[in-house]
Amino acid sequence: MEKLADKLHVGDSSSSSDSDNDERPRPSAPPAEVKQPSFSDSAATAAADAKAKVFRLFGREQPIHKALGGGKPADVFLWRNRNISAGVLGGATAIWIIFELLGYHLLTFLCHGLIFSVGVLFLWSNASSFINKSPPRIPEVIIPEDLVVNIALSTRYEINRAFANLRQIALGRDIKKFLMVIAAFWLLSVLGSSCNFLTLVYIVFVVLHTVPVLYEKYEDQIDSYGEKGWVEVKKQYAVFDEKVLSKVPRGPAKDKKH
Repeated sequence: MEKLADKLHVGDSSSSSDSDNDERPRPSAPPAEVKQPSFSDSAATAAADAKAKVFRLFGREQPIHKALGGGKPADVFLWRNRNISAGVLGGATAIWIIFELLGYHLLTFLCHGLIFSVGVLFLWSNASSFINKSPPRIPEVIIPEDLVVNIALSTRYEINRAFANLRQIALGRDIKKFLMVIAAFWLLSVLGSSCNFLTLVYIVFVVLHTVPVLYEKYEDQIDSYGEKGWVEVKKQYAVFDEKVLSKVPRGPAKDKKH
């Protein structure tokens, strides 16, 4: 009986020690360290926010490449490939010299070009059997129907949108747009009186190949001067609006659909 009592006493002491171990609070894991943003990350974020708030001409929010439509035309205007851009600009310059300086007419130029091309190909095809050379490979040119339809639809959409904008401006609901359109038409009339249509198109073409690439190179400096000029324009427009435009009667307001 004494041996049994000793065994029971030992068993109770071991079980109580186990329960004490279970009830004893375990040390908690150390708290995870919160990663604080480094100085370089904070500086980069602040620089990005400041850059986003910088004034851009015409309210532009995209890079100049995307503002020009992206793709190959934008690459040509921004001289991403110097050989292609120089070739396009050189071709436009040659066309302007031929029609403007040399006095060629478009129909005459096309006819002379076709006469020369067809004559050379005809002689080459007939002389190939005598000189033991292969005849010229003339590619078959077929204009796809989808391309013509897409161009026609795009042109129709742009013309209709222009007519709709002119109608809204003519109704007298936006004095600011009215003045801008009148100034643009007046500027075009001045340019048209000083040069012909071909020269005007060539000037626009040269501007598209020079101004965007220069603006991309000196973007910050140009935007800084543009911001100062825009502030001055807004001041002058506010004075003009107060003294003149506010006294001009406007058309009926457009009904809003709820």
